[in-house]
Amino acid sequence: MNEIIQLNILQFSLIYLLLILVLILMKKSKISQSKLLLLGTFRMSLQLVLAGFILTAIFENPHPLFTIAYVAAMVIFSITRILRKNPWLNSSFRWSVSLSLTLTGLFILGYFTQIVIGVSLFNPQYTIPLAGMIIGNAMTGITLALKTFHESLTSGRNRMETLLNLGASPKQILLPDVNRALETALLPTMNSMLGMGIIALPGMMTGQILSGTSPSTAILYQIAIMVAITAAVCLAVFCSLHFGYRSLYNQRNQLNLPR
Repeated sequence: MNEIIQLNILQFSLIYLLLILVLILMKKSKISQSKLLLLGTFRMSLQLVLAGFILTAIFENPHPLFTIAYVAAMVIFSITRILRKNPWLNSSFRWSVSLSLTLTGLFILGYFTQIVIGVSLFNPQYTIPLAGMIIGNAMTGITLALKTFHESLTSGRNRMETLLNLGASPKQILLPDVNRALETALLPTMNSMLGMGIIALPGMMTGQILSGTSPSTAILYQIAIMVAITAAVCLAVFCSLHFGYRSLYNQRNQLNLPR
């Protein structure tokens, strides 16, 4: 198996020329998001370069505290991003989201590293990249689910109040929207699974093959991580919604829907 080709700065910088094509097409299509594209590219590049320096230092000086700190930063950033995108959440719902993401993400991560792979949870080479994929996808799933759930609440307010007046319980009224939001959150992951291996080679598998890992080993890892990601998204979204939606009504069955 050939070793991976190292990119020098000049070779790497050539990839940014493709942004010119994107900017031209955006301008032609009258899409006024050029600043957002440039800002996003700059932030992504800066954040990944900084992450590269930090990870290099951690891998060269492995210590459980460094791994814990990095994973904790991932969790905190993910929770903060979700809560900022959903200011309508009440305090109880916020706690449900925060605890659901943290506990389910760490559970799936621990199961994958210690049970499936058989390495220490504090091994940065495995734990940090896997944590990024698991927690990152769980964050995306929760964000999508909350967006769908909030849209259902705002558009169906009159219907819900009518059903409540007719004698339906808040659980009967809200649960269909909870289940619909869960389904919406799972669809991108499931659609991605359907096309893997035929339409596209996923990132983890591609990275391993480029680094010299045999395709058969890369395939096994990719299948395993996709199942873990699906489980993490499902558990995190399910717990967030099923514990959180109960905060939208009180013991007297009065709805307290967000505006």
